Amino acid sequence: MKITDIDVRVVNLPLVNPFTSSFETKTGETRTVVRIRTDTGVEGWGETMWGRPVASIVRTLAEDLIGTSPFALEAFHRKHHMVPFFYGYLGYAALAALDVACWDVVGRATGQSLTDLLGGPVREEVPLTALVTRADAPGAAAEDLPRALAEHTRRVVEEGGFRAVKLKGTRDVGGDVAILRALRTALPEVNLRVDPNAAWSVPDSVRAGIALEELDLEYLEDPCTGIEGMSQVRARVRIPLCTNMCVVRFEEFAPAVRLGAVDVIHGDVYKWGGIAATKNLAAHCETFGLGMNLHSGGELGIATAAHLAVVASTPVLSRAIDSMYYLHADDIIEPLTLRDGSLRVPTGPGLGVTVDEDKLRHYAEVNAREGDLTR
Repeated sequence: MKITDIDVRVVNLPLVNPFTSSFETKTGETRTVVRIRTDTGVEGWGETMWGRPVASIVRTLAEDLIGTSPFALEAFHRKHHMVPFFYGYLGYAALAALDVACWDVVGRATGQSLTDLLGGPVREEVPLTALVTRADAPGAAAEDLPRALAEHTRRVVEEGGFRAVKLKGTRDVGGDVAILRALRTALPEVNLRVDPNAAWSVPDSVRAGIALEELDLEYLEDPCTGIEGMSQVRARVRIPLCTNMCVVRFEEFAPAVRLGAVDVIHGDVYKWGGIAATKNLAAHCETFGLGMNLHSGGELGIATAAHLAVVASTPVLSRAIDSMYYLHADDIIEPLTLRDGSLRVPTGPGLGVTVDEDKLRHYAEVNAREGDLTR
């Protein structure tokens, strides 16, 4: 089996509501979608974060895949291991787009689900985290924001069946602490987290962390920047620390362990460069006694299916994962259904999802008109 053609498209899809973090407010997602065709007629799909800059790298890398076997992923990654050195996150994302599409081809060609190819299921459903931002309480006065967000979150949890909640924090440290106290009062049983995306200073992180200890947070994610800063906070705060920002490549794993900077690492197929890399991260975390979870970069259905297969086949990924999937107003596949706060892992060959090519064309046309939804 040889790869004969690779098609790359960029799509814009809307979110149900605006999504606000400490560094942006967005109303939609731009994603890069890849289709691989083979000489046997088997096709595979991939999807990754960001738009035209990543798509350009994907198209360049695709030239080296034409004429090769979709099974030959180790050789592909070895040949292009310097791509992330030059392109950073964009390089990892580009590699992952083609990586996932090849895995989809392999699964479809062999009649096996991606979960089975990765070792078989240890779970059949994957719980998601309810993601809460200040944009979820539009118009609320500052003094009323904690109550308004707590009411909103309680409704989301009851309607969706979520068992974990994450607040996207801001630079307003005191305001975030007040919101978390209101969330804990309204939802005493949920696993509660906060992620300021490194917007707090080290002193503010320590003060906030000590103030939040009584709320029994599952973890505090990236309160401040860098392995050194995180290690200082972890030494003085009893809440476990999680990162998606200071350990984002294997070169940073050993320094983080030596300095005792984190307790949980967020993996991501698209930020770490592919499925095998994410599984390798899981092995590292288990070896050194760290927890692991999955980050969300705004995945649509193709990318979400890949994440579900990784979680389904990886014992250490036992927490409710981050996923913005349920926040999208539409999708380019036959939609995955959220039930009792969880998504069921697809069991069909490969990723186990079917792309709606009419919607793919439509949302590619939206991107052609509007350009990328920039951060």
